[in-house]
Amino acid sequence: MNEVTDTDKPSKERGLVLVYTGDGKGKTTAAIGVAIRAAGRGLKPLIIQFIKSPERTYGEAIVLKKLDIPILQMGVGFTWLKTPEAHREALAKTWAFAKERIHSGEYDLIVLDEINNALAIDRFPIEDVLPLGDVLETIRTRPKGLHLVLTGRDAQPEVLAAADLVTEMKPHKHYYDEGVPAVRGIEF
Repeated sequence: MNEVTDTDKPSKERGLVLVYTGDGKGKTTAAIGVAIRAAGRGLKPLIIQFIKSPERTYGEAIVLKKLDIPILQMGVGFTWLKTPEAHREALAKTWAFAKERIHSGEYDLIVLDEINNALAIDRFPIEDVLPLGDVLETIRTRPKGLHLVLTGRDAQPEVLAAADLVTEMKPHKHYYDEGVPAVRGIEF
């Protein structure tokens, strides 16, 4: 596969960069829907989750396993539940793995779930383990034809500029505001 160049116009042959961001619900769900659609059309997807931990079971992982769509939960959970060192180590490993998979030529679509959340962490330094410049360079030099989907709140302006599609999930009403906690089958 050839590298993508800055002069390439968005096209299915070039591969697209889709970003789902915002404070509303549905970013991961949208990305998983794209991965399922891609698999249905004979493309080979991969989903890498930057924050979610394999210590918890999520509904999407259960069904994606049944559909033979790989989903790898490589994080350690919410930033306030583990030490900064644990998060930094997980982010470094996840980014190195993701970058390797992106350049491998093995996949047609890769979802980098919650990478925007990770890039926006300000509770501890992450630039040395998940450098924004490296992420942008990897997007730019990905193999031709590879579609990338980046999800998570607080997408960096540079990520938005590198995208072919940006969808911002914006909440208008949420049952959390009425005291309803996370619902099995809806949130996890």
